[in-house]
Amino acid sequence: MSLLSDELRDSRLGAVNPIAKLVAAAVLTLTLLLSIDPVSAAVTLVLTLALLPFTGVAVRPLWLRSWPIVVGAAIAAGATVLYGRPAGEVYLEWGLLRVSDGSIDLALAIFLRVLAIAVPGIVLFSTTDPTDLADGLGQILRLPPRFVLGALAGLRLVGLLVEDWRELSLARRARGIADTGRLRRFAGQAFALFVLAIRRGTKLATAMEARGFGADVPRTWARPSRLHARDGVVVAISVAIATASVIAAVLAGTWTFVLGM
Repeated sequence: MSLLSDELRDSRLGAVNPIAKLVAAAVLTLTLLLSIDPVSAAVTLVLTLALLPFTGVAVRPLWLRSWPIVVGAAIAAGATVLYGRPAGEVYLEWGLLRVSDGSIDLALAIFLRVLAIAVPGIVLFSTTDPTDLADGLGQILRLPPRFVLGALAGLRLVGLLVEDWRELSLARRARGIADTGRLRRFAGQAFALFVLAIRRGTKLATAMEARGFGADVPRTWARPSRLHARDGVVVAISVAIATASVIAAVLAGTWTFVLGM
């Protein structure tokens, strides 16, 4: 059973091997981590959004997944404007608050950098089924199957935790113990969910051990994971975007190597 909606799974990126998506995201992320400047981040973000119509991913699902990151980036940028490094002309100074050209430039760079790192990752991995990713990690990257399958099993239980939280809320409200004391109610319900998670995890681990998931002998895989030409195209596009962002920042004179700061 797939954890993805049919729309995302049938998109163009849904057919790309998860390992290729992982490599593409790593290329973009590592490139952006080398410098804190608005130009390279802006180029990566603009090119990613420009390619969005060709991925088959709708704007609404992308926004629903990315709006918390946009809010977090805005908060980080706002704090940087007020408390960032002073440079150039100072526009406001009051106690620890100091707004200057340097803090504004740094805030813009941080805001764009966070979005430029997050948005490509969301676009790539929103079309990735966890089972397909586990198949690629085990068969292509040769990671230990015990670790891969354990992580996959844990990821599949996330949805159950959400459902357990909802059922606990309904049960406690039906018993009349959820009407007052929000903090106390939250703490008690969180502890109950923690106990349920431990019990379910213990049972799942025992069941997996009984079925041979922890055996040392080489295991077989139900679905083969292979790389195709389309996977190389996705990686090549990520390399092209990363190269274009670096060239644009260098030509604009904004490239700031993080180790040289």
